[in-house]
Amino acid sequence: MFQTFFRLPAIACALASVLALGACTKEKPSSVNPGEYSTATGLTFATSDGDEGFPVRDYKGQPPAPGMVYIEGGRTVLGSSEEDVMYARDNVERAVTIMSFYMDEAEIANIHWLEYLFYLRKDSAQNPDLYANAVPDTMVWVKELSYNDPYREHYLRYPGFRYYPVVGVSWNQANDYCRWRTSVVNHKLAEDADVEIPTGGGRIPLETGVVVPDYRLPSEAEWEYAAQALIGTQYNDENQTVKRLYPWDGHALRNPYGKEMGNFLANFKRGRGDYAGIAGKLNDAAMITASIYDYPPNDYNLYNMAGNVNEWCLDVYRPFSFRDFEDLNPLRRNDYKDDAKAYDRDGSLIGQFTVGNEDPRSLEVGRKNKQPRVYKGGSWADVAYWLSPGTRRFWAQDSASSTIGFRCAMIQAGRNY
Repeated sequence: MFQTFFRLPAIACALASVLALGACTKEKPSSVNPGEYSTATGLTFATSDGDEGFPVRDYKGQPPAPGMVYIEGGRTVLGSSEEDVMYARDNVERAVTIMSFYMDEAEIANIHWLEYLFYLRKDSAQNPDLYANAVPDTMVWVKELSYNDPYREHYLRYPGFRYYPVVGVSWNQANDYCRWRTSVVNHKLAEDADVEIPTGGGRIPLETGVVVPDYRLPSEAEWEYAAQALIGTQYNDENQTVKRLYPWDGHALRNPYGKEMGNFLANFKRGRGDYAGIAGKLNDAAMITASIYDYPPNDYNLYNMAGNVNEWCLDVYRPFSFRDFEDLNPLRRNDYKDDAKAYDRDGSLIGQFTVGNEDPRSLEVGRKNKQPRVYKGGSWADVAYWLSPGTRRFWAQDSASSTIGFRCAMIQAGRNY
């Protein structure tokens, strides 16, 4: 009897513990598993078109975006660690945090741009200017004192150059491509998911959960962060003992390992008049651009984040962007707090160009709705100094070059890091 008396409280305590544990371990609602009813009102969710109530569609996370790789964000130090040989002092080191995002694994290639032109021509019978405005400026290859004229006809359209990066594309044209790509990809995702597409090809509601966020140009901060790829230099707990000078380890430009030992890790100009080496031993094997998949990727699996072509960034250029900036996802979207009139009142940049010259390298162009936009990464025609992720230059947003291309980026939606 006494044994029974003392055991009953013990059994009750054990039962209470089990019930409490069950209450604690009950799965809470989430974006992927919202439950059958609202935790705020108790009303039942509608999970199909015929149901009444607030529609909560099936969601498994952000759909994969074609051609893109995941870039895990975090705290980093932006800015140039290279010797400032240009004395620009326009990218002083500062700590920031970059949210996780997605980026194209490689530069947009000629074949991608030709696909774009194909559909523009097909869909723009009512507005032929859409196609005309998207055609790259192939005259960027033509120089008065050289014979690069064949590239004007062949580089964009000849099949042998299909997977070479598109050039002759302005910042404005690159942005137009991003908008078109967003529309095309999301319409394809909606069709695959059997989601109704709005009449007239309008935007598919985000609530469906089947579309991806907008494709866009990467911010300068995102681009520099992705190029550094410091995820490959992590040791122990949040320790980074080195900051890379290039998108790979070490200060050398050649591969130090295995069968590729001695080969250059990027496509760049080695010195005055030297674009590829000598016959019989063409080292970087590219006197102009190279395939978007040539050369080893960095630790984020991004190809050609140094060399091949420079790449457009979203930001307006200002020499002192580091002075006024947000330290979470920094972006200079306009001349806020930093009007172009504050610089080079003679209409030139550091006295390099003549007064009144509308050179695309002059901040003066910002007064005529031709904002100077940042580009980064170095190109086939640049020396190694410009391969360092911290270096930065600019070009007018309506101008193009044989050395500037681009790749797209995209936010990671529905996550807080």
